[in-house]
Amino acid sequence: MEHSFIKALSEIVGEQYTLSDPESLACYGYDSTPELQSRPGVVVLPGRSEEIAKVLALCDGAGVRVTPRGSGTNLSGGSISFDAGVVLQTSRMNRILEIDEENLTATVETGVITSTLHREVEAKGLFYPPDPGSMNISTMGGNVAENSGGLRGLKYGVTDDYVMGLKTILASGELLKTGGKVVKDVAGYNLNQLLVSSEGTLGVFSEVTVKLIPKPQAKKTMLVHFPQLEQAALTVSHIIAARIIPATLEFLDRTTIKCVEDYAHVGLPLDVDAVLLIEVDGHPAQVEEDAAGIRDICERHHCSFFQTAAGPEEALKLATARRVALSALARVRPTTILEDATVPRSCIAPMVKLIQDTAKKYDLLIGTFGHAGDGNLHPTCLTDERNPDEIKRAHQAFGEIFEATIAMGGTITGEHGVGVAKKKYLPKLVGESGLKVMRGIKGAFDPRGTLNPGKIF
Repeated sequence: MEHSFIKALSEIVGEQYTLSDPESLACYGYDSTPELQSRPGVVVLPGRSEEIAKVLALCDGAGVRVTPRGSGTNLSGGSISFDAGVVLQTSRMNRILEIDEENLTATVETGVITSTLHREVEAKGLFYPPDPGSMNISTMGGNVAENSGGLRGLKYGVTDDYVMGLKTILASGELLKTGGKVVKDVAGYNLNQLLVSSEGTLGVFSEVTVKLIPKPQAKKTMLVHFPQLEQAALTVSHIIAARIIPATLEFLDRTTIKCVEDYAHVGLPLDVDAVLLIEVDGHPAQVEEDAAGIRDICERHHCSFFQTAAGPEEALKLATARRVALSALARVRPTTILEDATVPRSCIAPMVKLIQDTAKKYDLLIGTFGHAGDGNLHPTCLTDERNPDEIKRAHQAFGEIFEATIAMGGTITGEHGVGVAKKKYLPKLVGESGLKVMRGIKGAFDPRGTLNPGKIF
């Protein structure tokens, strides 16, 4: 990238926040997606909305591509610049601007870390439910861009269920304000919902206003062992059929159980096919009733062990079994390919069985865990990208897994986004008409294709 252009960027954000040395470019040349690396031409770290606007206007006018980036936890290659363009990193914009206890909203800059917002609102007796696995690292802007979910998604929904207002800088540098603090707003198109999950292709968020709810009064955490996978899957279906909606209903298969126990030593059995982590919350009386109902359903489906946490410390220990699943799997082999095939809840058992059969067919080690309550599974292939034959088999396996996912009425991504990694599967899911509409939206927001090129399409 030309020195004069880099200098123009530094005049906007400051020299110390304009990075072009080889070491910095290498650090921003990858995210959490395996196999994908590409160094940008320059990295800028704006500290204010006005600086984002000036950077985008400069780049749009010069035909330089821009890749927005939060903490780099993206799992589909969405925060990597593949054309030596500008990476626009938002971590300096990390202020919680307001917690409005009257309107039950929080307004934050997009570089705020998710768990930081959790702590601040919970200190006031309020609750922001979305809790992606990366919540201690990921930013609110990244969560909005990917419509992040989390362990509490079954009961409380995902990020777009809480976004009330956005300030978005368009590629031209113009500021677009959508939504606000009002509960009802049907004036024109719902642009908030359009911008959520747009993966940095339509604009760069500078502020987010999210809905808060009262913090649950009580909760119970349970860990349940099942000798057979089918027993666990039926239990999930029957808990929902009984009109019990847990805050968390998570699943680990045998491979994941072994890796977690080797890593965290939380007391998981090595002779069962599946473990469910279940948490219910709400009014104390309702929590007791739901927990009793869940225990009854689990016992009717022949669980081999049922544990209820005696207190907050034990609950945290039980939850650790799920929270560390990815870390535990990732330490087994040099390369970890984490996917998020999502199917209707009734298809969980056949989907997990298909994943296991596919792993055997291609001689691969795949552990599966995920959000059983909402059908969002994470088949995770433990491999080595230095072995071309094994990597080829891994991609063939995931191709078959996604084909089956679509055939079951599911989707190719429930949380991680399309990015680069999954765009080859998108046409089969949405069809040509769907792609045509999406491209039309992209063209309306970003006619010169400045923002996050090569992603989604």
